[in-house]
Amino acid sequence: MFINGLGAYIAPTVDISWAVEQGLYPAEDVERYELASAAVAGDIPAPEMALYAAQDAFKRCGWPPTEVDLLLYASTWHQGPEGWVPYSHLQRHLVGGHALATEVRQGCNGMFGALELAACYLRAEPDRRAALLVAADNFGTPMVDRWRMGPGFIVGDAASAVVLTKERGFAQLLSVCSGTVPEAEGLHRGAEPLFPPGITVGRGVDFEARSEEYRLDAISRNVGTLQMIRVQQELIRVAKRSLSEAGVGIDQITRVAFMNYSREAVEQRCMAALMLRSSKSTWNFGRTIGHCGASDQTISLDQLVKTGQLAPGDHMLMIGTGPGVVTSSAIVKILDSPPWRE
Repeated sequence: MFINGLGAYIAPTVDISWAVEQGLYPAEDVERYELASAAVAGDIPAPEMALYAAQDAFKRCGWPPTEVDLLLYASTWHQGPEGWVPYSHLQRHLVGGHALATEVRQGCNGMFGALELAACYLRAEPDRRAALLVAADNFGTPMVDRWRMGPGFIVGDAASAVVLTKERGFAQLLSVCSGTVPEAEGLHRGAEPLFPPGITVGRGVDFEARSEEYRLDAISRNVGTLQMIRVQQELIRVAKRSLSEAGVGIDQITRVAFMNYSREAVEQRCMAALMLRSSKSTWNFGRTIGHCGASDQTISLDQLVKTGQLAPGDHMLMIGTGPGVVTSSAIVKILDSPPWRE
């Protein structure tokens, strides 16, 4: 499986100092988490950003958009009118309606799920050649506060696109795999009831409050520490599995893209856990745009390739977690310097 095209759309950024001045972000958290800014798209719809990123990817690789066999759309937040599907926007304006298209609802891990599903789909039939994978979110809506959505991160508006093919591209997808820790399912749910869905009755999203509810409940059942250790162990296990499947040693990893969280979270949950130097992470870039839903890792890959920080022969480890709790990892090898490299 090869990556023939990459595309990204990142909204203009708003400095964290502005959010502090407006009373939107706690001043004490600036030094604690070291986050710099967030991408804010205003009223640009997420499906429109997905279209921009996809157009960018096809323009770079020259693959005809109408010749993809699969379209997978990943998101973490609402995309448009209820009862409408966002991938239809890309079908109408870019790829046409002949390819199988659907959404991947896997939270922040949606692009990993899309990569795994697309690879299997393309291999299932000899005539299938290419898939378009996109992820997009605009969090600038009521019922969510981008500056206080969860501990150690702020959310940014962005989109990313990958053209995955059987034909050689500038990079090769060596492996992608996932694992779950279902006993920690309540981490992103907290004490909130399943029905009616909170968003339908005007209840917003506050992962910090949900995490605290989950923590207190877990402590009362004497399982809190054990479950969080289990999540961390699964993250490491999945990373090692993807390295093994790719036939790559941890010492061969050039760069690592985790979720765009605080320095402490990136270092402790990812880099130190895998015994990797912090300088290999993409934290310095991620802190400037915020946590962009399912796009974090692919946007980082795009940034590193575009700026020449990844060269032929380099390996990149992409790793993340999502609600469920699901953990995923992928290994990408750079084969050639693409012509769109700056």
